[in-house]
Amino acid sequence: MSLPNQVDVVIVGGGVMGTSAAFHLAEAGISVLLCEKNELASGSTSKAAGGVRANFSDEFNVALGARSLDLFAKFNQRPGYEIDLHRSGYLFALSKSEDVTLFEKSTQIHKKFGVESRMLTPAEAGKISPLLNTSDLLACSFTPNDGHCTPEAVVLGYAGGAKKLGATILTNTQVTNITVDNDEITSVQTTAGNVKTNTVINCAGAWSPQIAAMVGLELPVTPYRRELVITEALGDNFADLPKSMPMTIDYSSSLYWHREGKGLLMGFSDKTTESGFDLKRDPSFLEKLGTIAMHRAPRLMDVGIGKGWAGLYEVTPDHNAILGEFKKVSRFFYATGFSGHGFLQGPAIGEILRDLYLQKQPFVEIQQLSADRFSGGGQLRPEYNIV
Repeated sequence: MSLPNQVDVVIVGGGVMGTSAAFHLAEAGISVLLCEKNELASGSTSKAAGGVRANFSDEFNVALGARSLDLFAKFNQRPGYEIDLHRSGYLFALSKSEDVTLFEKSTQIHKKFGVESRMLTPAEAGKISPLLNTSDLLACSFTPNDGHCTPEAVVLGYAGGAKKLGATILTNTQVTNITVDNDEITSVQTTAGNVKTNTVINCAGAWSPQIAAMVGLELPVTPYRRELVITEALGDNFADLPKSMPMTIDYSSSLYWHREGKGLLMGFSDKTTESGFDLKRDPSFLEKLGTIAMHRAPRLMDVGIGKGWAGLYEVTPDHNAILGEFKKVSRFFYATGFSGHGFLQGPAIGEILRDLYLQKQPFVEIQQLSADRFSGGGQLRPEYNIV
């Protein structure tokens, strides 16, 4: 594809946020150029564990998760792509009384939004997630309609759908500058040339602060490396495991696992990792993982490790997204800082960005997620049900 001379909207970033926005805008008849500096889904999206859920503590995230689940469920019809969706549920294992109280409150929020959610006894949890050591658990939170799918497939589906609707998707094309005249965007400079536009949507994830700085906006988004592994195929000694098991998360340690093909996908969030863009894998990661698994899921120690990788979380101070329109420069939108739950919210965010561009009211109120909340113009909204 060649660079168009002029478009309605330039989107920066070819992950799930950018491609979802491109699809929903193109579907609404808007001319779109999406620029990705590498390949599609090459940033955080392709490194995600693929979990999709509505199990959150913040009402906004519950609403986004529920809406995105609906869109994931119909993805093979719109935009028309197979994403290997497995709705085997999410199970949070809780070993502290304060965490039980938190998830009991979350359960009531889930039900308010029509999300099936319930608290389980440790014995009940052990039946649906047999690898889980329940000996010291107090309770578990279970949302049975959550699950996981393939992140790269979601991006390719949205990108393909957007292109069919007339959008231009350019890979290996970096945005180098945004021209602003009298507080209005007039053009975008890229490594493939210049394009006239009056609207930019920043979906650059961990790299979004650099794009925002081009128009004088400061975004408090910090990158942190996170790792995961996929095991070898489960042998005969795991024949007792059910074919469908929920994404299981030990809330205290963040150890998680779910079925992935013939093996398991597992990992944890190492809070000792320093911020930065370094994706070199930690040589002690497997040892740390094993120490946690030895207690919470000891049978994991008997599974051989296959491949693994590291990706970036784009973290904000309150672990909630930064979403909205910059007030000082006309028609500069941002959707970033999802702190580990961006992939699962991508479908709903694409709809919201479309509505913001069209100056329509989105299906949820988004003012509370404005970047202004970090500069004294709003109130922080901490999300607690994080991994």
